[in-house]
Amino acid sequence: MKILVLNCGSSSIKYQLIELSEETDLKAKGLLDRIGLPTSELTHQVTGKDKYKVVQEVPDHQVGINLILKTLKDPVYGVIRDENEIVAVGHRVAHGGENFKTSVLITEDVKKDIEKCIELAPLHNPANLKGILSIEAILPSVPQVAVFDTSFHQSMPAYSYLYAIPYEFYEKYKIRRYGFHGTSHKFVAQKACRFLGKDFNNLRIITCHLGNGSSVAAIQNGKSLDTSMGFTPLEGLMMGTRSGDVDLGVLLFLAEKENLSIADTNAMFNKRSGVCGISGISFDMRDVEQAAGNGNSRAQLSLDMYAYRVKKYIGAYAAAMSGVDLIVFAGGIGENDVDTRQRILEGLGFLGVDFDNERNTVRGKEAILTRPGSRVVSMVMPTNEELVIAIDTYNIVTNSEFNF
Repeated sequence: MKILVLNCGSSSIKYQLIELSEETDLKAKGLLDRIGLPTSELTHQVTGKDKYKVVQEVPDHQVGINLILKTLKDPVYGVIRDENEIVAVGHRVAHGGENFKTSVLITEDVKKDIEKCIELAPLHNPANLKGILSIEAILPSVPQVAVFDTSFHQSMPAYSYLYAIPYEFYEKYKIRRYGFHGTSHKFVAQKACRFLGKDFNNLRIITCHLGNGSSVAAIQNGKSLDTSMGFTPLEGLMMGTRSGDVDLGVLLFLAEKENLSIADTNAMFNKRSGVCGISGISFDMRDVEQAAGNGNSRAQLSLDMYAYRVKKYIGAYAAAMSGVDLIVFAGGIGENDVDTRQRILEGLGFLGVDFDNERNTVRGKEAILTRPGSRVVSMVMPTNEELVIAIDTYNIVTNSEFNF
């Protein structure tokens, strides 16, 4: 059963074509970038083959999805003969608000509810909806499934998700902690438990999804108890260009002193802060680590701040769950950055983490980072959000259960 997975951004579409039978088989993947510009670029790759690029004007998402389908059918670079081979389409949807606790089959009511969440995710949900409507126009008989970044965190209790602001604003605007990266947090936690032969529903797990956007989640007995991102993805950890946690008084002070508009303030905290803002070099941890290695003190400071904040959240979530059994690293930094993992895990012996730096040399593959007998196991577990979307889509469309 071939499933097309789409992740539509405001000017881009990431996609994968995955076949699920007794095993999973990634047929092709790609990225269509710069939608709306004359030089839109499609980078397409069939598994085991070289990348194929197309540069042409793509004015909107529907034209873009048509181009993706055309490329998937290409006699040289494609992997299917006809789009009818695509049995279902799964969409990553950024925000489901309080309406969606699980992935769902897309109906008219679902589309209306996704639209209602646009004010909660104005940069993402409109693009996600464009992808859904485009598939509806191009492949009207193909079922579609929405998989929400926020749904896994809907199990958080009120004392965890509410902010200490007048309650009327939660009632009026649904201002609360929603959390993001839920698909990744759930996937890596479950897969790590399978890897270890442990029961996902009977453990205290801290998952660290570390990339340009980063978040930590506390998962207790199979449910999200807390997560670092909040009403928006700005809250929580220091990230590539996002500030993470900051005293709101700083925002008010700078807005007044620098005569900043709301848009200017938003851009500063979302796009000019974080690792990039402190180091003054880059949002890419590889560039920053190279500079730190060459003696750049601000680059080193940004690395120290980044690791310190992740470590602080691990400690807080261990306290919230009265301990921790498993700490999992995922995401581009979490899976590949040996030095960052070392900075985070060293010094956590008091929690029961017997860290082994020799085991920590691994990049991009499943691995245990603690010594045998460590009371708390820490490990790397590569995430695969597209696979989760494909599996959820398969299970909903077929009303069956496919396990990764």
